[in-house]
Amino acid sequence: MTVAERALAMIEDGTAIGLGTGRAATQFVKALGPAVQQGLKIVGVPTSDATAGLAKELGIPLTTLEEAGELAITFDGADEVDPHLDLIKGYGGALVREKIVAASSKRLVILVGPGKEVEALGAHGKLPVEVVPFGLTLAKRKLAALGCPPVVRLNPDGSTYITDNGNPILDCKVGSISDPAALERAILDIPGVVGTGLFIGMADTVLIQGDDDTVTIHKRGG
Repeated sequence: MTVAERALAMIEDGTAIGLGTGRAATQFVKALGPAVQQGLKIVGVPTSDATAGLAKELGIPLTTLEEAGELAITFDGADEVDPHLDLIKGYGGALVREKIVAASSKRLVILVGPGKEVEALGAHGKLPVEVVPFGLTLAKRKLAALGCPPVVRLNPDGSTYITDNGNPILDCKVGSISDPAALERAILDIPGVVGTGLFIGMADTVLIQGDDDTVTIHKRGG
């Protein structure tokens, strides 16, 4: 069984659900399409234009947060998961919309493959931070002062990567983060910062794909 298949079993018919962005979330959306064609009644709120486009191709009905209100559940991926089920997300560039959709949901279920579990957040060395263009210079200086030297994320052609919100992303160099919540607060205090890739206390369940087609389930407080 895959994590996407296990996630499908968690959906209640007739609900509104959040659809994440990235590799694992894409696999989930690809599994959701046939389930919808076979009669599963859901409506999705996508966290990115890319996810919205894929969902439309697969015939998954979409709505907005304004129309949906509170979502029953959101399925998304993560770049790092620590033992407390805290996360680093945003390598795919949709961190702010992902956090908004997650916060609009009763439950956040994270789908990951091998290599995403870490002893402490920051193990992979990168923390994405989305910033409004006007605040880029200030944010770069303040982040460096916090010990998180940033670089502007670029596209393969060398141009500045721009999120669906119209903002650049600063990828901050980090090591093991001893107090993720405190770092989150310090970064958000910088004028112009829209959001960070730190998702603290948000995930309810993490499904981890094993190399042998097994799925390990971790629940917050479990």
